[in-house]
Amino acid sequence: MLGILLGSIAIVLLLATLIARIHLHWWWIRSFEFPRLQIAFLALITWLLAVIFVEPDPWLWVALLASGITLLFQGYYILPFTKLWPVQVKSAESNDADKKITLLIANVLTPNRQAQALIEMIKQHQPDIVLTLESDQWWQDQLDPALAEQWPHSVKIPLDNLYGMHLYSRLELTDTSVEWLIQDDIPSIHTRVTLANGDSIRFYALHPRPPAPNESEKSLWRDAELLLVGKQIHKDPRATLVAGDLNDVAWSRTTRLFCRVGGMLDPRRGRGLFSTFHAKYPVLRWPLDHIFVTEHFTLVGMRRLNYFGSDHFPILATFCYRPSRQDEHETPEADAEERSEASETIQEGKTEQQET
Repeated sequence: MLGILLGSIAIVLLLATLIARIHLHWWWIRSFEFPRLQIAFLALITWLLAVIFVEPDPWLWVALLASGITLLFQGYYILPFTKLWPVQVKSAESNDADKKITLLIANVLTPNRQAQALIEMIKQHQPDIVLTLESDQWWQDQLDPALAEQWPHSVKIPLDNLYGMHLYSRLELTDTSVEWLIQDDIPSIHTRVTLANGDSIRFYALHPRPPAPNESEKSLWRDAELLLVGKQIHKDPRATLVAGDLNDVAWSRTTRLFCRVGGMLDPRRGRGLFSTFHAKYPVLRWPLDHIFVTEHFTLVGMRRLNYFGSDHFPILATFCYRPSRQDEHETPEADAEERSEASETIQEGKTEQQET
């Protein structure tokens, strides 16, 4: 009986793993990309229980084979985000403060009212740039007086639809625009940031809508927004940072395609998951908040910060602008087929209307 149970569980886990590989945008298919770590853990437990407790019979081999294949597939996606893998963004060697930039990214959760905890965190870590997501007018009213003196440059988009966005910077911002790339209620911030040494870098802040039954029946519009930004970066390959809650996991097909299309590097590769959501449920936690960089940057440090009432943890990262070391990086590159796929997704996202 235990063999049948474990064999059935192993088959279900394998099916969940294979469904995630289907190239369709439906939310229920894309949702299987999120819990890869959880599925891998369950597959490992199933495999161990089968080895220890199940007598040799056909169901034992079903359990071992199905759970083993699941572990191999999931490990392929997860291992690059562990210390067992080579780092993708090289560690900084220079201690030149004028070339460094520190970012603090925080999805505040609109109904959350623990603004003071976030403000104290910001003042403790003294980032150069603060990006808040899901911030409405109430959050703006709390952040403005607290940050205006030290972070005088700002872009404010207070919205009540969970897609408000606020950018506060101690560094000068130029060529700033608020863009509505794919959907007319989802903003993004595009700007240039002048470092202390006078060099200028490009910065994108994004928060696309997630594929979920109460949000969007497809991942199409999220995918299109990410890939559109990737194409813009590819056309103008200057030093660039992309940050925000992308409502996508680091190992997803879309995020990996975005990195190849835009030539973007993920500082988590070779260092850890830095899972930021869900802050209240450790068992259901994955990396949704991202900072991607071009090959012009090295990493000084990256960490997940403490809980402050939101369903997301903030993430803090410091980079060093070192274009002289860009040849040390292996920059991902999309092939012709992937670029065609990206263009088709962008076009579909611009023309197809969302139903939910």
